[in-house]
Amino acid sequence: MAAENLAVGIGRRKTSVARVYLRRGGGGVTVNGRPADQYFPNPTHLYMVNQPLAVTDSEGSYDMVINVRGGGLAGQAGAIRHGIARALAAHEQENHKPLRANGFLTRDPRMVERKKYGQPGARRKFQFSKR
Repeated sequence: MAAENLAVGIGRRKTSVARVYLRRGGGGVTVNGRPADQYFPNPTHLYMVNQPLAVTDSEGSYDMVINVRGGGLAGQAGAIRHGIARALAAHEQENHKPLRANGFLTRDPRMVERKKYGQPGARRKFQFSKR
């Protein structure tokens, strides 16, 4: 028997995309088949992932299964935070206000600027030679 999802949230940050499945349980967070504390060795990233749960006082209330792809660990942690916030807001409407107030429902629009032709980078120019 498959586990029933209470809510699903898709979070994005830079080039990372996270799908968060909210389920009944005791607070287990699984990221790409591994526990979150194993997947994120940096405690700052783990803190970012748990922020929406702390704001809504729902730590230990739900199990979460998360699939995340693309980017690095910092971008993935931001995408997971966005996805968890969306899933919590979709599951219980009263969570929306505190999540919005803390900025967890807003997608961070900052992306890497593309490299332009005729230049070595996005904004870097080749060294000017007068002679």
